[in-house]
This record gives sequence, structure tokens and C-alpha cells, in this order.
Amino acid sequence: MDFELRAVPKPKHKRFKRTAKQRGQITSDVYDKALERSGGYCERCGKGGYLECAHLIRRWKVEVETTINDVAMLCGPSVNTGTCHNIIDYTSKGKEWAEEYRKKLYKMN
Repeated sequence: MDFELRAVPKPKHKRFKRTAKQRGQITSDVYDKALERSGGYCERCGKGGYLECAHLIRRWKVEVETTINDVAMLCGPSVNTGTCHNIIDYTSKGKEWAEEYRKKLYKMN
């Protein structure tokens, strides 16, 4: 097997489309509005305490940018089993709740 190296010059333009990570970033404005909407309590179970601003849809599914209707303040952290953030990220029941809650938020606004 002979391999041949064919060098290709880099393009002169930069990336046009924002990455999924960039589109999924939660701005401080969106975070503040979500915290105000929740009143300092988990939007799924109603507990107070440590809250995280969680995406209701996957970051790669966000088309333009994350809006107030794409996030919810949930008890966390997401890596701890049993927290609402963990439930919506890793269980089918939680994903169904997130989808329904997101639809509800879009109907309200």
C-alpha cells in the first residue's frame, strides 16, 4: 500500500455557522429571567436550594440561540442521580416532562 500526501491550503474565510456549543450557551440575561420565573424554586419539583439552569432540549437542537423558553431552573447538580436536572437529562420520563414544559412555555409567550 502506497500512501500519497496531498496538501490542501486552509480556506481564507472563517466559520460562518455558530457551533452547537455557541448556540447553546445560556446568557446571563436568559439565566436571570429563568431564575425570576422560577422564584428560586425548582420548576419541576418545587424544592428550594441549589438550582441549575438546564436546557429543555439538547444544545445541538438549538437553531439560533438559547432563549428563556428553552431552559428551566432545576434542582441539581445534573450528575447526581435523583435530581430533577439529572432526571430530564437521562430518563425518558424526564425528557417527556421537558418537552411538555417547553411547549407550555412557548404557549405562554
